[in-house]
Amino acid sequence: APGARPAGRAAEPDSVSPQLADSEFSPVFRLLTIFAYGTYADYLAEAANLPPLTEAQKNKLRHLSVVTLAAKIKCIPYSVLLEQLQLKNVRQLEDLVIEAVYADVLRGSLDQRNQRLEVDYSIGRDIRREELSTITRTLQEWCQGCEVVLSGIEEQVSRANQHKEQQLALKQQIESEVANLKKTIKVTTAAAAAATSQDPEQHLTELREPAPGTNQRQASKKTSKAKGLRGSAKIWSKSN
Repeated sequence: APGARPAGRAAEPDSVSPQLADSEFSPVFRLLTIFAYGTYADYLAEAANLPPLTEAQKNKLRHLSVVTLAAKIKCIPYSVLLEQLQLKNVRQLEDLVIEAVYADVLRGSLDQRNQRLEVDYSIGRDIRREELSTITRTLQEWCQGCEVVLSGIEEQVSRANQHKEQQLALKQQIESEVANLKKTIKVTTAAAAAATSQDPEQHLTELREPAPGTNQRQASKKTSKAKGLRGSAKIWSKSN
């Protein structure tokens, strides 16, 4: 029976003989396909021709119906859930969603302020054979998109490596120029120091002896002043 399996999945209809669809068990087979692919609304539309469900089976089909909605909408309004699941009030809806979360059918949160279910994760439903081509095409498009993104990333990496090499070459050039300048400054400083200290005795003599010209005149002035003072002293003594 549909209620005998875990909440996430029903038995695979493709594993059941297609002859059941045309036998006396066709209502059961149709109910099985609804649990595999359909929703609670699909069951209500054909309920008159299908076996009745227990409350546990109804809730399981409601859980799967929420999964189907979650594959299309990540924020499902309460109004949509109440209509699709045929529940009477929000309290029943929230209890049903909490049961689904505990059964690990979906993960999310109930936004009571905005009256919506925010889905973070939900299990997958069974896939019809006619949907395989669409899934294959979608996966091929996804792979092509990944290749385009990968190509763009490789191009960006190449540009980054080129920029890095250019910056490294510029850094090496600057370091070489700085080293050359340091060598030049060192050689110039050494030459100046050698020129200054090559004859220290002569340098000291130049500092001690007055230079010709100005120093001699200053010495003669000092001598004349001294003589003048001595002469004035003699005159003063005679007058006394």
